[in-house]
Amino acid sequence: MFFRREKTRVLSFDEHIQLLKQTGFSAQAVTGGTRITKGHCGAILKDAGGAHPEIGKAGIVIGEEIGNLVDGGYQKFFQTPSGRKEPAQASHLTALHDFEEDLKESLGLTSLYNQSLGTTSDLHLYDRVSDRDRGVPKRPWE
Repeated sequence: MFFRREKTRVLSFDEHIQLLKQTGFSAQAVTGGTRITKGHCGAILKDAGGAHPEIGKAGIVIGEEIGNLVDGGYQKFFQTPSGRKEPAQASHLTALHDFEEDLKESLGLTSLYNQSLGTTSDLHLYDRVSDRDRGVPKRPWE
């Protein structure tokens, strides 16, 4: 009676997209979700049915695709689903990091400390470990 708790309003997926558009992001419907871009960075958002949309791996927009960050052991580069590769430059990584932080802040998501330190890559393509689990690997001198 005295203390009334306000009911939290859960935003729909379309309302989240409208909020992103108001904060400077552009949105385009694609198969499997909505493509969110700002500058040269982009990510795919999917409707998870919960309070917040699910964010796909963010990357740099290369042509019409989003290139994900790949660690090659000797260098980081961006690779698109079609196989196109571009070397990652410091300006790309800084822009990608800022994009991810702005996207999380606009959606009201929690930003974790270890992810806020810098960019992370999910795929590692080291030349020394290719074919490692398939018996005797081919030696470089063979």
